[in-house]
Amino acid sequence: MSPYPWERPLGARPLEDGRTEFRVWSPRAEPRLILDPPRRGGRTSAAVSGALPLEHAGDGIYEVVAEAAPGTDYCYQVGRRRLPDPASRWQPHGLRGPSRVYAPSTPRPFTPRPLAEQVIYELHVGTFSPEGTFAGAIPYLPALAELGVTAIELMPVAEFPGARGWGYDGVYLSAAQSSYGGPASLQRLIDSAHESGLAVLLDVVYNHIGASGNQALDRFGPYFTQKYETFWGRAINYDDADCDPVREWVLQSAEGWVRDFGFDGLRLDAIHAIFDSSPEHIVAAVARRVHAIRRRTFVIAESGLNDPRVMRPPARGGLGCDAAWADDFHHALRTLITDEHDGYYAEFGRLGQLAKALHRPHVHDGGFSEFRHRRFGAPADDIPPRGFVVFSQDHDQVGNRAFGDRMPAAARPLAALCVLFAPFTPMLFMGEEYGEDAPFQFFTDHIDRRIAEATRRGRRAEFSAFASFGQDIPDPQAVATFEASKLTRRADPRLAELYRALLALRRELPPGDVDAIDFDEDARWLRVRRGRYELAANFGVAEASLPAQGRRLRLVTDAAATLRRGRLTLPPRSGAVLETKESV
Repeated sequence: MSPYPWERPLGARPLEDGRTEFRVWSPRAEPRLILDPPRRGGRTSAAVSGALPLEHAGDGIYEVVAEAAPGTDYCYQVGRRRLPDPASRWQPHGLRGPSRVYAPSTPRPFTPRPLAEQVIYELHVGTFSPEGTFAGAIPYLPALAELGVTAIELMPVAEFPGARGWGYDGVYLSAAQSSYGGPASLQRLIDSAHESGLAVLLDVVYNHIGASGNQALDRFGPYFTQKYETFWGRAINYDDADCDPVREWVLQSAEGWVRDFGFDGLRLDAIHAIFDSSPEHIVAAVARRVHAIRRRTFVIAESGLNDPRVMRPPARGGLGCDAAWADDFHHALRTLITDEHDGYYAEFGRLGQLAKALHRPHVHDGGFSEFRHRRFGAPADDIPPRGFVVFSQDHDQVGNRAFGDRMPAAARPLAALCVLFAPFTPMLFMGEEYGEDAPFQFFTDHIDRRIAEATRRGRRAEFSAFASFGQDIPDPQAVATFEASKLTRRADPRLAELYRALLALRRELPPGDVDAIDFDEDARWLRVRRGRYELAANFGVAEASLPAQGRRLRLVTDAAATLRRGRLTLPPRSGAVLETKESV
């Protein structure tokens, strides 16, 4: 047993005898446990009928074993407030309601494929199905597995305000969103995915807490620090006074998703906005703790740093993540196939940048960035290709556009070709595999009027520089904005068949680095060789003729492509994969 009381399990832990052990960190006020409270929290008298005292175990930890079976609602009286458990597993009535004791079922054994064999599929539970629930997603899983997807990645499901939202303003890190069906329904989704052969990854947010929960957590203890500020609100206290119990609160949450629910990996949101000067960074601690549960548990970081230390092992000064999202690959590709050059796209648009990204996705690897006005990034040659997650669409690159519009239809085939032929770990965004046209807009359901209005104003201000947008930016609080983002599942048959063919081809490609990359900046063509396969792409607006080593066309994005006497002719913004008779 740990000598530090905060390192023992936090939250409500059901025991075999029908009782439950409750443990909470509350250094700012002595809490009392209330079983079966009214649904909503709020002010209460100092003496509450049925409130149970807790024993102080030291260092602000209070604990008690009480007669409470799984399914029992509870909350804590802290001062004159009734508040949910910071380590709640279940908030059946949302952020302001009581917590509920939950006993997870034992996850079924499942071993995911190695990272080098993964094809990840990012989905938002609320818009993925008409029901918008964990259960509603289940019927679509077998088809994804049959297509060639190997893992689904859920956007955040930690309890967030209201019934709809992206999930990045979650408050209770260990509670599965009530409007999606709660923890038992989430476990059924994970079990069903595993039955279909799909691994399940979870997007978790450890850089901030949704503003709707700040006051509640503050009443318990210093969950936040004033040393730093994130883009989205108060920074979590990872390295200030009394940070150890806060760190443990986060680490136990990460462990619980893997150990108790059966998730096969975590995607850590925006780790560049996590401020931690501790000897062991909290990201490294998360990776260490979940890898100790199951070594083949993937920890994938979203890092805006282009820093290979994220993926290096701790023995080499790294954070120990298995992979990181690679935005530079997306930017290099999108600017070539759409001619967009605003904002951070301004530095991209040269074919040589995509050629560089196909070796390692850090286009910015230590050189000067005009957009940032400083040197940025570092070389990552020592990181294997599987350590980079690449994509042409994701929730950010679609949803953070003013209207949430997806990639133009004409650009989609060539984008798919480049992503799925690349040597990295590919990720698809829900619906792209068949050409979904419904947007993915920014939507929220804030329960605090002040936060809701600030969100509206912030969204308008973000795009105020674009005169064409005016005041018509979709209202993030409107139900219609959410409904417009639901998948229609209206398919483009040709694009759907291309994805199917590309995913089948991908299973034949040799692992590791590409063998050769050639390009002509002026003629706007690029060639990439992997084993006996050769990708050829024309990013120009005119037809291109280029030398080709392949003996036959394996697949094309445009039926007008031709191969004659060692020369390949490609229509504008199209591509092909060629195959030789034998390995080169």
